[in-house]
Amino acid sequence: MPSSSCQPVSGLEKKIGHRRVDASGETTYKKTTSSALKGAIQLGIGYTVGNLSSKPERDVLMQDFYVVESIFFPSEGSNLTPAHHYPDFRFKTYAPVAFRYFRELFGIRPDDYLYSLCNEPLIELSNPGASGSIFYVTRDDEFILKTVMHKEAEFLQKLLPGYYMNLNQNPRTLLPKFFGLYCVQSGGKNIRIVVMNNVLPRAIRMHLKFDLKGSTCKRRASKKEREKSRPTFKDLDFMQDVPDGLLLDVDTYNALVKTLQRDCLVLESFKIMDYSLLLGVHNLDQAEREHQMEGSQSSDEKRPAAQRALYSTAMESIQGGAACGDSIDTEDTMGGIPAVSGKGERLLLFIGIIDILQSYRLIKKLEHTWKALVHDGDTVSVHRPNFYADRFFRFMSSSVFKKSTSLKASPAKKGRVALNVPKFSGPGSAWSASQFPSERDPNIYDLRGARSFPVLENDGTFQAFSCTPPSFEEATTVSVATTLSSNTSISIPERSPSDTTEHTRYRSTPHQ
Repeated sequence: MPSSSCQPVSGLEKKIGHRRVDASGETTYKKTTSSALKGAIQLGIGYTVGNLSSKPERDVLMQDFYVVESIFFPSEGSNLTPAHHYPDFRFKTYAPVAFRYFRELFGIRPDDYLYSLCNEPLIELSNPGASGSIFYVTRDDEFILKTVMHKEAEFLQKLLPGYYMNLNQNPRTLLPKFFGLYCVQSGGKNIRIVVMNNVLPRAIRMHLKFDLKGSTCKRRASKKEREKSRPTFKDLDFMQDVPDGLLLDVDTYNALVKTLQRDCLVLESFKIMDYSLLLGVHNLDQAEREHQMEGSQSSDEKRPAAQRALYSTAMESIQGGAACGDSIDTEDTMGGIPAVSGKGERLLLFIGIIDILQSYRLIKKLEHTWKALVHDGDTVSVHRPNFYADRFFRFMSSSVFKKSTSLKASPAKKGRVALNVPKFSGPGSAWSASQFPSERDPNIYDLRGARSFPVLENDGTFQAFSCTPPSFEEATTVSVATTLSSNTSISIPERSPSDTTEHTRYRSTPHQ
């Protein structure tokens, strides 16, 4: 499926990074066609997951994070691989045993993983953005596949031990969940792919979509982006178009802010910056009006199928299965976070932190120095990890998401916003860059003031996590040591891959 954001101009080839779209609309990445890449991915994953299932399960060892398995796929086939219609390629799988454990942690059975990724053709997203990457989504909306640069894949490999030890202890996070890292080697080129959780399900229409960083320098959607059918807006657009923010009930707001604070401290500890909050807004009232205009009844429509991976919906990401239990109503929220706009419209929010594979290396330091000479250094997106985390957190917790004591969950369905929503005064004037929340505001959560914040929460006990960013090696070592020694880590029950009762999307028993 060709990318609508890269349409050829005057019959000429359009190129963004390694992604090209020729005059016929064919998408290529590093001179490999999209159809050949999709086929190679499915063949490779089918082989490596099937081969891994024959190996006995065991505890993950430190060396498992650095294992790379490789298999050659000639087009004529071999005694290990089937024949295919694509050019010869080599498929590499990074840390297969470790990623198998991670998928098991989130309740993804091997056969479900294979079914989602390999049973039906992958769908290429038509609005991939300006990164030059290709994005694919599985037909069941479960997983996103993204091509990444060599430095990003290398950084993820180094990040895996400490990052996933934190994730293991606390699955209630908005950080991306990586389920696999692979490489297709074809024509002398290496194409690296990560498999992640899908933040914005295609089955639910997003009436608004934002990529938010908490910075103001050139953070407005371009004219070309606005012309798209489903544009992605940025920080200045949000402050102008949604000046009252998104109103949440007290409990939901507190859970969201706590999750954001914990995630920012984890990202800061690994010296990660330039990440974004991807925010999709589904307007329930607008959707009802659209259904009425189309002459259809929303109650007769088929609801989207629930995602299978645990903790992957927006509501589970901030509250977790143990906190939500039966309170999540899939018929009403579809996994989204209930909210209300400044005009009193009922909303469902789908959120996640994306693009976390940018470390504050020398090139980023030079980029910030150069931009700071031209613009206000504190407003540019590239910044020191500690400043970036603080600015990101303050913007999200005070300007984007706001607490409303007027909103109360329905006693019958706690995951649902009450229909009797008070009307608020209309949208205010557009914000200027100087109106960002001040650090001195006592009503705003202060990320920098929390020198030690509990990142682990189980049975009422806490494990402190230092906010001061150590070196990468120190952060990884400390995180792993903390995981292995902590008595508060989440215990993952041993379960058979054939056990399906543990993996239902919404369960009657809490997941511990």
